[in-house]
Amino acid sequence: MAYETISVSLEEGIAILKINRPKVLNALNRATLLEIQRALKELEKDPEVRVLIITGEGEKAFVAGADISEMAPMNPKEALEFSKLGHETLSLIEEFPSPVIAAVNGYALGGGLELVLACDIILASENARLGLPEVTLGICPGFGGTQRLPRLIGKARAKELIFTGEMIDAKKAYEFGIVNKVVPQDKLLDEAKEIARKIAKNGPLAVRAAKRLVEKGLETSLRSGEAMEIEAWANLFATEDQKEGMKAFLEKRKPEFKAR
Repeated sequence: MAYETISVSLEEGIAILKINRPKVLNALNRATLLEIQRALKELEKDPEVRVLIITGEGEKAFVAGADISEMAPMNPKEALEFSKLGHETLSLIEEFPSPVIAAVNGYALGGGLELVLACDIILASENARLGLPEVTLGICPGFGGTQRLPRLIGKARAKELIFTGEMIDAKKAYEFGIVNKVVPQDKLLDEAKEIARKIAKNGPLAVRAAKRLVEKGLETSLRSGEAMEIEAWANLFATEDQKEGMKAFLEKRKPEFKAR
């Protein structure tokens, strides 16, 4: 399927969605958000997709933020609709059934960092710079930054980053617990693919169940989360993948999972 502001490719069960507006540091405008939504819905229907990697075109930026030239003239009603569109898009990433890896190459600011926070695993290149600088523009984060960042790194550190608008480097982002790993820029996509391959070889139904349990479990009590886990664990015993996985283990061979 053809896109104007993104590109999508698929190799060995690994989908790569690349934000492709390098002249504006891959800034998110309405068209880009809508194309991301369309791509996610198409990829979700593809049974071959086991893992999704999201990255940005070029070496300077993952996503430098929402497109300020588009936002500047907005009135409150238009801003409301734009924020809703951003939230809807990032929710689709967060709720994508298969794991999503963010490969952060360069700047991930404002809406760019908010997009990153909706992903499951976050890798950053050594030149990555992350932050939520919205307050320096007279606005606050509008794509979920005030909600996802505190849940990830705690209230105090999140408030410091949000209130100051400070941009931090990849090393500090790792220390804060925002990113899983920092790698050289020329190795970033290779590292993301390596992690994706490790995930893709596992039972896809099991991986999807585990992702769903982690996300939903964090929204409820421990006991309710445990009940969800018990049910999901038992339900996987009705799948062909469970039978194949355990049979392959006993026969000392690699399993051939079919996602059913």
